[in-house]
Amino acid sequence: MRNILLPALGIGTALFTAMPAHADITGSVDATITLNAGCIINGQNLADGAAGADFGNLDFGTQNTLFGVADGQVLNGGGGALSIQCSPGITPVLSFDAGENDGEGAGPGLRAMAHGSTAGQFVTYNLYSDAGRTTIIPIGGDISLSASGAAQTVNVYGRAFGEAALVTGAYGDVITVVLEL
Repeated sequence: MRNILLPALGIGTALFTAMPAHADITGSVDATITLNAGCIINGQNLADGAAGADFGNLDFGTQNTLFGVADGQVLNGGGGALSIQCSPGITPVLSFDAGENDGEGAGPGLRAMAHGSTAGQFVTYNLYSDAGRTTIIPIGGDISLSASGAAQTVNVYGRAFGEAALVTGAYGDVITVVLEL
């Protein structure tokens, strides 16, 4: 019997080594991306149609109730001017609405800040596109920007006007800003 087992093991080993150990399977992965127009506003990367952008803050500081005029500038959270960068080839247009208190002020301003708790108390103010505050940005007024795709500094200035019989306290307004792409 010994002679019979040895030849059988030899044949089985020969058959096992003649068959392939494995076969490779190949394929592919598709990689895609869709890009939409967008802008970076004060460091916030926003897609076309986004809401809730922070365009900055206009602070006229602390004045007494007898002030004549107070100047301010729209600044981003880091203390610099408004910064906007949009996709190349798009000519963005920046537009400023009337604010929450349109037509309420008695002074020469187009917009008005309301007293936080006293009804009927307003401080009027204007927005300007120049540091000398000679070119008013009217309600709904536009500022056209470059289509270069480079970051742009947009200077927006403000001037508040004192009025008789103002009461002490905090005054405020919210202006909706739209960046049209």
